[in-house]
Amino acid sequence: MNSILSSVLPAPEDPILSVYYACRDDPSPVKLNLTAGTYQSEEGKPHVLEVVRRAEQQLANDLSWNKEYLPLNGLADFNKLSAKLILGDDSLAVKENRVVTFQCLSGTGSLRVGAEFLAQHHQQRVIFVPNPTWGNHPNIFNMAGLSVEHYRYYDPETRGLDFKGLLEDLGAAPSGAIVVLQACAHNPTGVDPTFEQWEKIRKIVRSKSLLPFFDNAYQGFASGDIDSDAQAVRMFVADGDECLIALSYGKNMGLYGERVGSLTIVCKSEDVAKKVESQVLLVVRAMYLTPPIHGAAIVTTILKNSDMYKDWTIELKGMVDRILSMRQELYEALQARGTPGDWSHIIKQIGMFSFTGLNEKQVRLMAKEHHIYMTYDGRISIGGLSSKTVPRLADAIHAVVTRIA
Repeated sequence: MNSILSSVLPAPEDPILSVYYACRDDPSPVKLNLTAGTYQSEEGKPHVLEVVRRAEQQLANDLSWNKEYLPLNGLADFNKLSAKLILGDDSLAVKENRVVTFQCLSGTGSLRVGAEFLAQHHQQRVIFVPNPTWGNHPNIFNMAGLSVEHYRYYDPETRGLDFKGLLEDLGAAPSGAIVVLQACAHNPTGVDPTFEQWEKIRKIVRSKSLLPFFDNAYQGFASGDIDSDAQAVRMFVADGDECLIALSYGKNMGLYGERVGSLTIVCKSEDVAKKVESQVLLVVRAMYLTPPIHGAAIVTTILKNSDMYKDWTIELKGMVDRILSMRQELYEALQARGTPGDWSHIIKQIGMFSFTGLNEKQVRLMAKEHHIYMTYDGRISIGGLSSKTVPRLADAIHAVVTRIA
């Protein structure tokens, strides 16, 4: 009997997943996986924040807590606190009731809901993403029916921002197009605009009537300061115009598997906000109906308690400081080995990832001969390193760079 699904073609190989599977199947006891964007402890183990454990214990002890369905837009307190975290305590947009926030399935789900809403209701279906960008961005937006284009972002010569190219490409974008902006700790490059550059980006975005869609996956994970990492977003919101913001608590609270995040849409008026909310509710209802409760409850418990909030920011700063120390250790290890090239970009870049500058041949050799895995574009997760593994990585980088130019 023939399969009615026999005409289905195999999906093209996902470059990130292929590296993941190769590492998984590598029997070497010393293999090192630097592909995943997750923070690991100094012992190389998944890290759970102490304040998260306390919040979960508090929830477990609360006998009034239940597991009923949430409303379609999620936990009300979670939404209110998430908007406050992004927009600030004294946001005029919030005070004027022109902000709507939906609890979604982490950052990915927030982007997907926003993309579906825009595909149905925005007059311009072209969305511009940085080159390079997070590998899942094109998938998310294409699946929603948007047409993905790229704007210049990274300069491989300087291993920094191609600011001139960025402004030129956004300036040439069609009026009304959507533009994805990573709020901080750019993935995969680790290269962020300065606040002065952000202001110039804002001006060209607004002058072209582009619609900014912020991917805010690392708030607090760039500088260690929640408010500082939100400044780019707040610049755009302060001008009174519209934008979308996808927020994830995966990184900054270590809630990867809880899949908790939010989509915030800032509108020009309260009337527009009400209409937008009604349409996003229809998107959510058809997509997954209601979001999960546990992760949102953890976040809400921490954000609404001043002592827990303070403890969270201290733990968050500790994670950021350790990432900075891993950057410094790797840079110094490469310097000590006399590795060819300038490796200062490792300590200039910011956030969880470093765009090493290694090419695909070098990356494949790292995996084959040294059992060290990274994405083919040379991106490594600094959050996956420790003082024990930095020397191994430096040895391997030195070996492949010396062998393959």
